[in-house]
Amino acid sequence: MPVVVGHRGASARWPENTLSSFLAAWHAGVTWVEADTQPTADGVPVLLHDRDLNRTTSGRGPVRATRLRDVQKLSVRGWPGDWVPRLAELLTMLTPTRALLLEIKGYHTSRQIRAVLDEIDQAGVADRVLLQSFEVEVLRELQRAVPDRPYGLLVSSLDADPVARCSEVGAAYYNPSAGAVLGRPGVVPQLHEAGIGVVCWTANEPREWDALAGAGVDGIITDRPAELLARQRRAAPA
Repeated sequence: MPVVVGHRGASARWPENTLSSFLAAWHAGVTWVEADTQPTADGVPVLLHDRDLNRTTSGRGPVRATRLRDVQKLSVRGWPGDWVPRLAELLTMLTPTRALLLEIKGYHTSRQIRAVLDEIDQAGVADRVLLQSFEVEVLRELQRAVPDRPYGLLVSSLDADPVARCSEVGAAYYNPSAGAVLGRPGVVPQLHEAGIGVVCWTANEPREWDALAGAGVDGIITDRPAELLARQRRAAPA
C-alpha cells in the first residue's frame, strides 16, 4: 500500500504547517508529514505555504520581507494558540518513527538553501528528511551541495518524458499532482523501472486513494491522513 503523507500535517482538521497539525498526523499513526519552508527577511527557514502571511496568520505582507522576530509575534488565523514555527522546531520533533517530506518553496538562493541544509544537519535528521521542490534551480543546487541525498521533483502536470526529466535534475522521486497521474497511470511503472519513486499530491477522496493505489504510487499526500490510514487498515488482509 502507498505510504500515507500528512499534507501540512493533518490540515483538514488542524491549522496547516503548525506543530499541532504535525503532531495530530503522527498521533493518527502516520510516519510521514509534508511541510513547506520559506526564509524570513533575515534568512531563517520557517514553515509557511503562501508567499504572504495574510491567509494563515494575523500578519500581512510577504514572509520574505518580514524578520523572524516579527513573524514570531504572529498567531495563526483562527487558532490563537498556534504560531508560525521555525523549521528547526519541527526538526527537533522527528524520531525514528517520524519523518518529513519538506518542500523548499519557491526560489531560493544558494545561501537560503544552505540554511535549510544546515538546520537539518544540526538536528541530525538528514536520514529522516526528504526534500522536494518545483524549482529546477533549487534541485540543481541540492545536486551540487548534497549529491548523496535523494530528493524529489514536484510537478503539476506530467513531463513528456518524466524519466529523462528526473535524470536531468538528479531527482530520485517524481512527485506529480494526483490528477496528472490518474490521467496517465502508465507513467508509474515507467518511473519505477528507472528506479524513481512516485509520491502524489494532494488526494482527499476515497476514489482517488483507491485509484492511486491501483496505479502503484509509492506515497499519497493527503489533508486527511487519519482517514486514509484507517481505510488502508480496513483493506489489509486479516
